[in-house]
This record gives sequence, C-alpha cells and structure tokens, in this order.
Amino acid sequence: MKTENAAWYFVHAFVDELARSGVHHACICPGSRSTPLATLLKAHPDIKIWMHVDERSAAFFALGMAKALRQPVALVSTSGTAAANFLPAVVEARYARVPLLVLTADRPPELREVGANQTIDQIDLYGRQVKWFLDVGLPEATVSALSYIRTVACRALAQTLSEPAGPVHLNFAFREPLVPLPCFDTPDLPEENSIRGRPDGRPYTAVTRSSALPHESLLQTLADELSLVQRGLIVCGPQDDPGLPEAVVRLARALGYPVLADPLSQVRCGGHDRSLVIDTYDAFLRDERCVDRLQPEVVFRFGAMPRSKPVLLYLQRYPACRQIVVDGSGGWSDPTLQATEVVTATPSQVCHDLAEKSHELDPPDAVSTSALSWQTQWLRANQVTRQILTRYITALVEPFEGKVFAELADSIEDGSVLFVGNSMPVRDVDTFFHGSDRSVRFLANHGASGIDGVLSSALGASAVVSGRLVLVLGDLSFYHDLNGLLAAKLHELDATIIVLNNDGGGIFSFLPQAAYPEQFETLFGTPHGLDFEGAVGMFGGRFERVKTWDAFRTALAASSAGGWHVIEVPTSRDRNVVLHREVWAAVHDALEREFEPQRAR
Repeated sequence: MKTENAAWYFVHAFVDELARSGVHHACICPGSRSTPLATLLKAHPDIKIWMHVDERSAAFFALGMAKALRQPVALVSTSGTAAANFLPAVVEARYARVPLLVLTADRPPELREVGANQTIDQIDLYGRQVKWFLDVGLPEATVSALSYIRTVACRALAQTLSEPAGPVHLNFAFREPLVPLPCFDTPDLPEENSIRGRPDGRPYTAVTRSSALPHESLLQTLADELSLVQRGLIVCGPQDDPGLPEAVVRLARALGYPVLADPLSQVRCGGHDRSLVIDTYDAFLRDERCVDRLQPEVVFRFGAMPRSKPVLLYLQRYPACRQIVVDGSGGWSDPTLQATEVVTATPSQVCHDLAEKSHELDPPDAVSTSALSWQTQWLRANQVTRQILTRYITALVEPFEGKVFAELADSIEDGSVLFVGNSMPVRDVDTFFHGSDRSVRFLANHGASGIDGVLSSALGASAVVSGRLVLVLGDLSFYHDLNGLLAAKLHELDATIIVLNNDGGGIFSFLPQAAYPEQFETLFGTPHGLDFEGAVGMFGGRFERVKTWDAFRTALAASSAGGWHVIEVPTSRDRNVVLHREVWAAVHDALEREFEPQRAR
C-alpha cells in the first residue's frame, strides 16, 4: 500500500466501520484539516451528510437528530476554536444521555504548542463531559493500524450507547497533504479484514449490550412489602423509552398507585391505559392543603426528576417517605437527596416483573379500600383541576403563553413530535397540555436545561422523525440560535416553530428578583426589541405574527402543509405572571370547595 495514501486507508477503514456499526448520519462543518474525515464520510453510500456553517448550531442539530433516532450521530469539525464551539451540545448530550460521536481534526504533534496557526490544545478538550476521549494518533496504512482504527470505531460507538448513553470524543491528527488519494481499485490490494472489512458487512468487533435485569429476590421483597402499602405514588419524569408507558401503567394498576406523568416521560399521551395517570399535578400541588392531604408512604420514581417545582417541593415535604428511584443507566437522579433505594435495572422490565408478582398477591380488604380512597383523592383533584384549567383557558381572549399549549393539546396531529424550549415553555407544557389518546412524542433539551441550541436541536429531530414536528420556545432562546435557521433552509426541513415573544426573559418575572424594579429590567428582563420577521425571511422561512386565537389556529393549520413556518405569539411578561397566578388561584378555590365540605363532615 502506498504510504502517501495512508490517511485515505486509515480514515476509510474508520468510516466504513461506523456505517457497519449503525451510524447513518454525520453533521459536518467546513474546514481544511478535517478534509479526510469529511471527504470519506460524504463518499460512503450508507451515510447521509448534513453540512453546517456554524459549529454550535451543527452540534445541537446532531444532538437533536441523535435524540430523535435514539442512535449515534457523527459530528465533525476542523481544528482550533471550531471544536470548542461543540462544548454546549456535548454538555447537554452528557446530561440528557444522548449518544453523540464527536470527531475533531487536529494538527500533528510537531505543530502543537509551537504557535502554529489555528492550533489549540485539543487533548481532553471536553474534560469530564464525555464518556471516553481518545487522541487517535497519526494515520498509518499498516494492517495493525487499520485493525486498530476499525476497533476504535466499534468501541467508540459502543461507548456512546452503553448505559448511560452519552458523548464520545475522538481527536484525529492529520499531516498534509490532506486530500486523500483513493486507490481501492488496486488489483493487488491485500484481502485482510482490517483493510476490506469483515465479510457480509459485519462490524469488525460486534458489541453486545445487555439490559440490567432486576434481581428476583428484590422483586419478590418489593411485591411483598408494597402489597401492604396503602398510599403509594409513581412519579415519571423525562425519559424516552417507548416501552415504559405501557409497563408503568400496568404496574400502577397492579399496585393501585396514581402516576404523576411529566409530558417528557411519554406517559401522559398515547393509546395505553391512562385511567390512573395524573396530568394537572403542577397546578393542584401548589395548594398547601392539597399537599397536606396527599401524604405518601412510598414513591416510585422513573426517569429524570420532573421539571415541575411543585412536585419537587412535594417530595421534599415528606423526607420520611420511602423513595425508590429506578434507573437502568446506572445514574443517580435524586436532586431531593431523599432516595431510600436506588435500583439499577431497566425501568420497563422492573415494572412488568413487579406487576406480575403483585398480581399474584391477595392484599387485605382494608388495604384495598384504603388504596381506593387514596386513588380517589388524586383522581378527583386531577378532574377538578382539569375542569378549572379548561374553563379558564376557553374563556381567555387575550394572548397567554399557557393557552398555546392548551390549543396544541386540542389540535396536534396523532404521531406528531412536540419539542419544548426551556425556561417557561417546558413548565407551561406541564400545566396546560393535558393527556389524550393521541400519540405525541415530547422532546426537550432537558439535560442541562439551557436555552442555547434549542432551535437547532429541534430542527435536527425534524430531519429524521416521521410525523410533523412542532417547536415551542421563547424569544431569547430563538434569538440565541438564529444561525440554526440556515439548516432549515439548506436541508429543506419541515417544522412549525412557535415563538412566544414577551421581549425578554419572562421566567424571571416569577422570581423574587422581580420585586426590585430599579434593576430588574437591566439585569433580568433584558428587553431586546427585535423584530424576527426579517431574519426568518432571510433564511427563506414563512413568518406570521398572530394577535388573536383564531389567527393562531389558522396559522397552525396552514403550517402543516409543508416547509418550515415561524408563528410568533406576542405576549406581555407582566400580564403573563398575572394570568398564571389567576389560574392557580382559581384551582385553589375549586379544590377548597370540593374538599373542605368533606373535612367538615
């Protein structure tokens, strides 16, 4: 093999192994030093490339794509600060457990730390934010080197997917010339597997992942103990296992426990049994008397901690309550610091097996009666709260951010994906998007919960999902990632983007900082006064600013025809706070009327 083709042989083997192991998408940013990676990724027939000019937007696009696919996506940059721009998305991938394969090009060792242009220290660039880092080394065209790089590809992908899933960083040093010289048609090319790859398209090293199964003795002990527990609760936070909803409601039926379902848990909507699913807890757990009345004996938690602050405060209110956190990824999702047990096993399997064992038991009648009363309290509070929220929202004529989610809950198509921005949108979807039997997949950048990159992440997801994608985000988040709109233009994506424009940081108006008006607007409100219509037009999108709910419904319906649309809903930060507090007060009054007469009797 010709030594001048070393980079081509080396990178070709690597890319070929990525495709064999299941990577079918690569997001690439332009640059010279990354030429071998970019050229050979583009040349591979089983890998689709997505070009991006802005590295930060590219990284979040790849993140959203990997999140939607539940599979690794490759992300490529040239050397220098280009690679540093990936960091926010790498952080999100780590905390959201998203498989992301970061491939950075670098200068060779002799050009490091000597003042060479566009050269920075890329060794462990992302620190502890990645699961594994490898400085790959200079390309060689030997059998041992090609065996090595194929193994590296298999190992890297296995690392991205092993629990907990997350980002992996491989750093490739390349010497000039950077343009590879293909020569695979050479007749005397050796037949070694390291060069050609293994027969029949098999990976060079097949990695088998096994689920963490619950111990039989643990399941039996839990079933025996929980059969005697009268006031149990299941809390489902953000997670994306499509098998969990059916499994967790089966467990709920077996134990008689209500299920608090964060929208991002995927349990709130769908065709599974939702008779014990509670979807208005964010409103009624703000009521102190309701919290006093609903004191649990045991709480099962699946997924990350829900976004709802009232749920967090509710759990912290009862530190003596037994809290069992089930996490198959070996993580530690317990911001309450009150978990009594952490079970490292696949959540859906725990639910199915524990439900089976619970069905085999015959609890005393007294327990069953008490459990029924416990259920009734939760279900009645949920029903009353939903009625009040529906009545309030239906009567509301003025713009209100919460009503956007109520409108979506009524109109979103079966099979759609709803991507939710952080700060207020992820909280409002919890309060105002009620459950239904329609299949809706909820996505968000819930790992680090930043406002950066939300637009690009949603567009990345839109590129690979089958249903319509709707994104709802705030104006600051939209502004933060305007460069991401170029992907929608270049790749002709379909998406509905709803921008809640309150001219600043609306969530801060709910916080104690708002009580200090002399500094609030400058430091927290941060009004920008931007008109986004021109920016959307520059990128080739369709923009509509709506001021009535009829206009919103019309724009929403029109956006489903294809292409990408931005619907702006102008709102007032001050008024938004007032309306939220009004609806919480209405829920409080309704619960008082519902439950206080019972207490008096």
